[in-house]
Amino acid sequence: MILAIDTSTQWVGICISTQSSVLYERIWQTQRRHTVELAPAVRDAMRDCAISFADLKALAIALGPGSFTSLRIGLAFIKGIALAYHVPTIGIPSFDILAYGQAVMESILCCIMQAGRHRLIVQKYHRENNAWQTYQSAYITTAEKLASEITSPTVCCGELSEEDRHILGRKWKNAIIRSPSACLRRPSHLAEMAFQRMREGKIDNPLTLTPIYVETI
Repeated sequence: MILAIDTSTQWVGICISTQSSVLYERIWQTQRRHTVELAPAVRDAMRDCAISFADLKALAIALGPGSFTSLRIGLAFIKGIALAYHVPTIGIPSFDILAYGQAVMESILCCIMQAGRHRLIVQKYHRENNAWQTYQSAYITTAEKLASEITSPTVCCGELSEEDRHILGRKWKNAIIRSPSACLRRPSHLAEMAFQRMREGKIDNPLTLTPIYVETI
């Protein structure tokens, strides 16, 4: 059984899962209240599943990029459980969680998060060995600049405001904008990815896990 937590941005996700089924999943938008909301949300999830921390076989955490404060809150919470209960821990980059839920195709995949002040954090992927692979570092841009970069079929997904969708939609010949439900980072995907890492023996040391940040401009 695994507890997966994603606090990368204002969209927070919790999942409790086994290798065969998702027992609990919740995704909600918080107004920078991660510190107040995370622990009670995890407590409620574990109560609904009738489990305790001692029942967990692994922990999974989204590492970012994202908000400086929210990432640190989630990672500190997971580290506390890992060290107190000696639970194996796996960290996964947040954009990889979003990419995991997208159908693999020949087009470019553009994963997006909000960076504040009308800016976006963008990570691009391409198909390699029938999976999404990053081919450049995440960077900060604007919807207008991102639209200007779309010159071939590109799937756009992630945290897109109505204005962002309108701007990217002008490149309708090449921009394939996913629906709001397909744009969520699902903690159940984070849990699945963590199970795969565990089967490969790729366990992280919670003491050395650190958030992933993108330099601002």
